[in-house]
Amino acid sequence: MSGMSPEYQYHAGSRALQERHDTRRLADRLAEVKVHDRFTPADREFLARLDMFFLATADAAGRPTCSYKGGDPGFVHVVDDRTLAFPSYDGNGMFLSLGNVAVNAAVGLLFVDFERQRRLRVDGAAAVQPDDPLLARYPGAQCVVRVTAERIYPNCPRYVHRYALVERSAFVPRAEQPTPIPAWKQAEWAADVLPAHDPARAAQRP
Repeated sequence: MSGMSPEYQYHAGSRALQERHDTRRLADRLAEVKVHDRFTPADREFLARLDMFFLATADAAGRPTCSYKGGDPGFVHVVDDRTLAFPSYDGNGMFLSLGNVAVNAAVGLLFVDFERQRRLRVDGAAAVQPDDPLLARYPGAQCVVRVTAERIYPNCPRYVHRYALVERSAFVPRAEQPTPIPAWKQAEWAADVLPAHDPARAAQRP
């Protein structure tokens, strides 16, 4: 695993704060020994057991948003040493994150294991592929998002609170198992504007 050049990792804003707090030497060492651009076996093992992550995107004007992405363990798939993929399931139809990806490929992914208190960050470029061959891997997915990693690095876990899993979401699509309809789709304000193919429409019929 090769490190990343500090000059590639940091910009003037980061450097100014490092100088103010006397952390430049530490920051440079971390870039050299922890930041990499290829998924290691340890990275792959870590990602394979997770069932959620946070996705940060920004639109063409740089306005950011952050979303939660959840699935069953293994829903984040490391395709090769530079690429990971994950499914996009039915949401609220706003397509804020994927809309941002369409105009600005830069993304940041934060993976947290709350039980083992570990986290990993992946920065890179994302692309949405509606007809991706990996769709067959994800029953019920609308499309697949592939991320080409540019920087992969762990974060200090000291502030990660320890939580235990109580129950996985019943709404994650699973093969040969009907997916429940969320209650909000049957609310009066939403019922008449649902997509034509939405199963919630059929559920409304007497």
